[in-house]
Amino acid sequence: MEKNMTIESPRFGTLEVEPSKIIEFPGGLPGFEDCHRFTLFHPEGEDPKYFVLQSLDDPALAFHVADPARFGFNYEIQLSDEESAVLGLADPSTAVVAVMLTKEENGQPLRANLNAPLIINLETRRGIQHVFARLNYELTLRSAG
Repeated sequence: MEKNMTIESPRFGTLEVEPSKIIEFPGGLPGFEDCHRFTLFHPEGEDPKYFVLQSLDDPALAFHVADPARFGFNYEIQLSDEESAVLGLADPSTAVVAVMLTKEENGQPLRANLNAPLIINLETRRGIQHVFARLNYELTLRSAG
C-alpha cells in the first residue's frame, strides 16, 4: 500500500495527499514541463465551485481551476489519437474539462483561460492541457431594449 505524500505549499500550508488523489500530466503543462504530478482540492474557506490544482513536484506552483460551465462555456473537444492515448481514454464520459483561472491584481474580475482547457481522465487520473491553435465559438448578442 502506497503512503500519503506530504508537501509544504507556500500558499496552502502542509498538504497530505493520498496516492489515489494524484493526477499525472505526463507532458507537464505548457511552461511547466517539469511538473508532472498534481492534486485537486478546495481550499478551506473559499468558494467550493473553484479548485486548486497543486503541483506535487513544485510546492510553490498552484493554479485555481473551475468547470467552464460556471462561465457559461461548453466545449466540444476532439482529441487526437495521441492525446486520447496519453489520457488512457477509452470512454469519453470518464473525462472532465476544467479551465485555469486568473485574477488581475487591480480588482479586475476573475478570468478563465478558454484557449487551453485541462482534460482529466477520472479513471486513469491522467491529464493534459489541450491548447487550441484557434478557438471557434459564437457569441449571441442581445439588445438591451
